[in-house]
Amino acid sequence: MKNATPLIWRNSADRYNLLGSHCATCGTDYFPERVVCPKCRRKGKIEPKQMPPEGKIYSFTQVHAAPTGFEHETPYYIAIIELANGVKVLTQLVDSPDEKIKIGATARMCFRRVFEEGDEGIIAYGFKFKVV
Repeated sequence: MKNATPLIWRNSADRYNLLGSHCATCGTDYFPERVVCPKCRRKGKIEPKQMPPEGKIYSFTQVHAAPTGFEHETPYYIAIIELANGVKVLTQLVDSPDEKIKIGATARMCFRRVFEEGDEGIIAYGFKFKVV
């Protein structure tokens, strides 16, 4: 995880604020931020845009075999959340009882610890979602 810390800090705006992009030319929203609109290409005018903090569960799965560094969190859920503007975000679901996690359930963004480097290392935070 030590190599991930600089990446966390460089991407802090979209990790902490759910900041995406909006193409003023075609009106499409994107997350994460884009430099070029895939539809309009160089004719598109990209602007930063705050994504809505709430959406519906589009799809989900429960993880039992976690990647290195996250073994202590298993089992946990990851989901694709379709935000109110139609943008889909892949995220971890937290603080949500199993019986409430279902397709179509409303989920809201929350701010949580992603990982930490040892007992005295840097703690990285980011967005996750929980069923409301």
